[in-house]
Amino acid sequence: MAGLAESGSNPDVELLYDINGLAKDAPHWFDRVMEFVGEYGLLFAIVLLVLWCWWGVRRRGGEDAASNVAALVWAPLAAGVAVLVNVPIRGFVERPRPFKSHDGLEVLVEGKNDFSFVSDHATLCMALAVGLFVANRKFGIAAIVLALFGGFARVYMGVHYPTDVVGGFALGTAVALLLSPVAMALLTPLTRAVERSPRVGRLISARGRAGAAGRGAVIPGARKESAAEASGERDLAA
Repeated sequence: MAGLAESGSNPDVELLYDINGLAKDAPHWFDRVMEFVGEYGLLFAIVLLVLWCWWGVRRRGGEDAASNVAALVWAPLAAGVAVLVNVPIRGFVERPRPFKSHDGLEVLVEGKNDFSFVSDHATLCMALAVGLFVANRKFGIAAIVLALFGGFARVYMGVHYPTDVVGGFALGTAVALLLSPVAMALLTPLTRAVERSPRVGRLISARGRAGAAGRGAVIPGARKESAAEASGERDLAA
């Protein structure tokens, strides 16, 4: 399979040249921006979205805080699992980087000597984005858009074929979605236990200890009388 997409008449190669050709016509500063964005920036931006979403869940608290945080924890774990799954795939396909098989490409990042299919960057970004989508639709859609642009950037930089990126998107999505039920079943009890902790409970909910106390009532749904009500009753009794 090492010869995959090596033919110049292959649409995959043609699209590679079309997208990478934009780098030749762009100003030098723009190529440097795309290099940073494609290599680090977009992945970092998606991680920030996950943290932003966690901060909002933590501040809001509520009964579903633990399950929401469990879903957010799954997002980076899904990315890690997807990259591990990709290790044997890359070794089996053994597709060289496009600039090793095709001349005339504008390569913006040097030192990429490992195999090309599937793209680790595309896999990481999409697994994070889809994992975030499972937890929060609004943040997840924003992250998916960033991941798609990140895949475009990898082709623009001349380090991946378009199908490397599409394969990474598919792998990241599959891992994040298919393993999500198992992950939630394992992570939700853990985050609930953390929420009940007096030391680290605020990692789950800023009001976590109060919420945990409410769930610990002897009679589920029983309303605890407030200090003011208790004082009023004592005054009436007097």
